[in-house]
Amino acid sequence: MMRYFLTLAYRGAPFHGWQVQPGQVTVQGRLEEVLSVLVRQPVAVTGAGRTDAGVNARRMVAHIDMPDDYALKPNMLLRSANSMLGPDIAIYDIQPVAFDAHARFDATEREYRYFVTTRKNPFAMGMAWPAPPSLDFEAMNRAAALMLGIRDFTSFSKLHTDVKTNICDLRRAAWHPCPEREGMWYFEIAADRFLRNMVRAVVGTLVDVGRGKIPPQDVLRILDCKNRCSAGTSMPAEALFLWDVKY
Repeated sequence: MMRYFLTLAYRGAPFHGWQVQPGQVTVQGRLEEVLSVLVRQPVAVTGAGRTDAGVNARRMVAHIDMPDDYALKPNMLLRSANSMLGPDIAIYDIQPVAFDAHARFDATEREYRYFVTTRKNPFAMGMAWPAPPSLDFEAMNRAAALMLGIRDFTSFSKLHTDVKTNICDLRRAAWHPCPEREGMWYFEIAADRFLRNMVRAVVGTLVDVGRGKIPPQDVLRILDCKNRCSAGTSMPAEALFLWDVKY
């Protein structure tokens, strides 16, 4: 067998998340459907992570396996797959890798970005959350800095997940203004791994700080609670992007 890494991007709105689910249109399911037709045999796609319904990906990495005797021509497969996938998924690259390389387990860091706009912007509709102009980004950054390090993020995780631990190594967490886009900001957050709904819950909590509902230091109390009810609301999915995956 030969293993190949795929680099791709997708718009999350038309899909019920990444992972295959019965009766639902998902990114993984659509990729497996198209690739299986093209190579005339079942193809399993393993992604670097599992994005929730509506979440976008600027750069996702996945792997597929093919028999040694299958004459896979990556460039031809790339063109054919993109022509069949429709406008919401794009495969940018297909490269052979060592057979023990794993898109999920070998990833050392994932980065997400959450976009907000403090001024009305018709070009950001559906891709950025309309934030109040008074949002205090300085206070939000003070709160975000307190979350850095190896911590238990149970308070920011969806309940009843199947993970063995809620410990994550949070390496970057900060708000930045978007260059040349007045009123638009993005929250950059990077870690070795993320829990389900974690980024949207973190952003919701930071927005509470930015609105003056809680002081920045309250994020430490929320972390210590290990209770999802203590954190902020889950923010809308359409403004969230899986930005990068590093190996």
